[in-house]
Order: sequence, then structure tokens, then C-alpha cells
Amino acid sequence: MRATTALIFAFYLTGCADFPDLNDQIEPAARQADFPALLPLDPILAANADSQITKDTDKSLQARARALRARANRLRQLAEG
Repeated sequence: MRATTALIFAFYLTGCADFPDLNDQIEPAARQADFPALLPLDPILAANADSQITKDTDKSLQARARALRARANRLRQLAEG
């Protein structure tokens, strides 16, 4: 019951908030710009269809992380001189 009362009170407070007028923040060039082109989703999904998690994914990610850490250590040593 307390949680419900607190939730109702929180919603009540957000209803009383004074939100800034964001329409004044939009630049004139942005107002006159065309809407971005919408792309169909099917080609995007098809391009990533081969990117599935397999049993070897964990091993390959761990190996890649080790290689990146080793590279970072080498770069730190070069920077320190």
C-alpha cells in the first residue's frame, strides 16, 4: 500500500512540473530540413543474420579481450618510455 501511495504521489508531482518550451530551441535550418529517409528493416536484419551467438563466441571474445589488454599494456609501456 505504501508503494502504491508513493507511486501516485510521484505521478502527481510530475504532473505539476513546469517543462521548458523546447520549440524555441530548434534552429530554423532544422525546422526546414527534410525528414530522414526511412530504410526497410529486412535488408538490415538479413545482413546480420550470420551474426549469431555460438558456443565459440565466449572463447573468441575472451581471446580478443586478452589480445586488446596485451596491446594496451604494450602501448602504455611505449608511452612511459
